[in-house]
Amino acid sequence: MALLADSLSDRVAELAGPPEQIVMGLERMRAVLAALKMPARLPMPVMLVGGTNGKGSTVVYLEAFYRQAGYRVGAYTSPHLWQFTERLRLDGRSAPESLWHQQLTEIAATVRQIPLTYFEIATLAAVRMMLATRVDVAILEVGLGGRLDAVNAFTPDCSIVTTVDLDHQDWLGSDRAAIGHEKAGIFRRGVPALYGDSEDPCASVLEAAVRADVPLQRLGRDFHIDPLRGKWSGFGHGKEVPPPLWEGTVQWANLALALAAVSLLQEKLPVSDAAISAWRRLPQLPGRCQWLQPWGKDGPDLLVDVAHNPQAARQLAALLAARKGSGRCHAVVGMLADKDIAGTLAPLLQWVDAWHVLEITDTPRAATMLQLRDTLRGLGATAVSADASMEQALERSRTTLATGDILLCFGSFHLVKQLPMAWLLSDPS
Repeated sequence: MALLADSLSDRVAELAGPPEQIVMGLERMRAVLAALKMPARLPMPVMLVGGTNGKGSTVVYLEAFYRQAGYRVGAYTSPHLWQFTERLRLDGRSAPESLWHQQLTEIAATVRQIPLTYFEIATLAAVRMMLATRVDVAILEVGLGGRLDAVNAFTPDCSIVTTVDLDHQDWLGSDRAAIGHEKAGIFRRGVPALYGDSEDPCASVLEAAVRADVPLQRLGRDFHIDPLRGKWSGFGHGKEVPPPLWEGTVQWANLALALAAVSLLQEKLPVSDAAISAWRRLPQLPGRCQWLQPWGKDGPDLLVDVAHNPQAARQLAALLAARKGSGRCHAVVGMLADKDIAGTLAPLLQWVDAWHVLEITDTPRAATMLQLRDTLRGLGATAVSADASMEQALERSRTTLATGDILLCFGSFHLVKQLPMAWLLSDPS
């Protein structure tokens, strides 16, 4: 399954230098904004969405609700699966490549004078496209951390932290407290903020809100969601809501965060109850908790998820626990070497009967097949095999699995994008 060529990504990489380079800080973004006479306070309401997991689905829910209310929405997310243009959706569609190239051409001279990273260039171009197309609301997903992330150069009208857990420790800190401090960096004094860790809130997030005089609203304390009744309540109001797009309690939490944000911004962006009571335009977020049947009803179910940290793996294990039954489960996994490989694989051990490890080939950050195999064996897994390609792993698994069995494909965006695009863009089973 050959990966799609992406000249746009190549162009951004050329402007940025080494595409894998990660340099934290806002000084460069602020300097470029000044040089281009771009405001940090954008003319439309802005939402910043950060957190360890759940950012993508929270953005999708916000995008869907505002589109259903008739607004023109800009949604900036990362990373992309197949094509760079996926990073910006304008009114529900990927921004045309021509618009990206236009913005890159316009900022190229400035970027060469003030060097930016790959993500910073993408963020700058995306926001300029939102300005050029005059969207009614801009939803910006944090790429890494929060405090020093490029999207934090823009002033929010609402900030959201979904969850805080261990990931990106090389850049954000070795423990949850340090990571929470970085995530809470998207808070602004006096600006409404939302936090979704209801059972175990991170103390550093709560402390940051108090220090900065941020009106922080918390899931489970200030607003609630009832999956059984399909109701959201908070801030003196109650609303009927549609079910989340994917299984699992965490998706109800992400849905609750989106609804809370819509409620907090009612004066700036009025949304009727009718606009949020049902899905009119079913959103898609490929590669997140997707149950698919690419081999038909007689073949195994395919579960695809970009889970690449321990918290996401625990959520994935809960999905398997609820669905596996007496069938077998094989897993195809590929990860980046700078992730917590053992911590991510461990929660899934009791649900996976056989493992197929792959080495991601499109980034130097990839963990080797030997690393993955040895980690699994060290955790006690016995049925572990190495495969040369995604095609081989799928074929070997598919031929040994049948109706009622599960094939799990997870571990990284880099791995999931090796699956056929048509599979992930099809309707869920």
